[in-house]
Amino acid sequence: MKRYLIALDLDGTLLKEDKTISPFTKDIIGRAIDAGHLVVIATGRPYRASRMYYEELGLTTPIINFNGAFVHHPRQPSWGMRHYPLPLAVVKDIVEISESYGIKNMMAEVLDDVYFHQHDEVLLDIVRLGNPTVEIGDLRLSLGKDPTSVLVYTDGDHIEQIQSHLSHVYANVVHHRRWSEPWHVIEIIRHGVHKAAGLKQVADYFGIPRERVIAFGDEDNDLEMIDWAGLGVAMGNAIEPLKTVADDMTASNEEDGIGLYLQDVLGL
Repeated sequence: MKRYLIALDLDGTLLKEDKTISPFTKDIIGRAIDAGHLVVIATGRPYRASRMYYEELGLTTPIINFNGAFVHHPRQPSWGMRHYPLPLAVVKDIVEISESYGIKNMMAEVLDDVYFHQHDEVLLDIVRLGNPTVEIGDLRLSLGKDPTSVLVYTDGDHIEQIQSHLSHVYANVVHHRRWSEPWHVIEIIRHGVHKAAGLKQVADYFGIPRERVIAFGDEDNDLEMIDWAGLGVAMGNAIEPLKTVADDMTASNEEDGIGLYLQDVLGL
């Protein structure tokens, strides 16, 4: 039997809109694992906010968090920890220019520690899942380590201007993406870090060739992973740019897209 490595994005892909996994898709994933295939989560979420799904699926593989900036094996500490944070100096530079570019607030995460530049109930609601340690205060003073990722909170009038500045000044240092509407949030991670890089590490570890990697996604933070995988599959609800680079499509996250596709392709 040819063993496949199956990579699952969470929000908008594995998870329905109510943030649950459908019983059918969960059953098919379990059958895939029982048949000897490997299943890995690849998400922009931190581990604390994805751990419950890792455990619900009974996974025994590494997990890719922060869009590839943090890769580790929850059940096998000896596997090691791959952490690719942002340079602290760059983050402090961005704080310096925040007023000139209409930045309302910034949030930095150092794995499971969260730092806010200013108090912000909207962003606090986003990060509360998993009960992280939260500190509020000037990031130039509170941050003492290179952060795993940074969120920049702005408005619709400034978001493109900020992205343009990041691309021009920090092109070889940071990788940034814009959250989908209605959020005016820019997510920043280290240059060269994305889900595809994390997935390749996992595939290499298990000796799975690229052509036997199946990846599912729906948003622009899945682009590199869907493009890299031997079989990149866009969900029915995926953005058009992702459908363009995907090898195939399936039904939406509300219609058991992953379960139906794996059942067919793997003969489960």
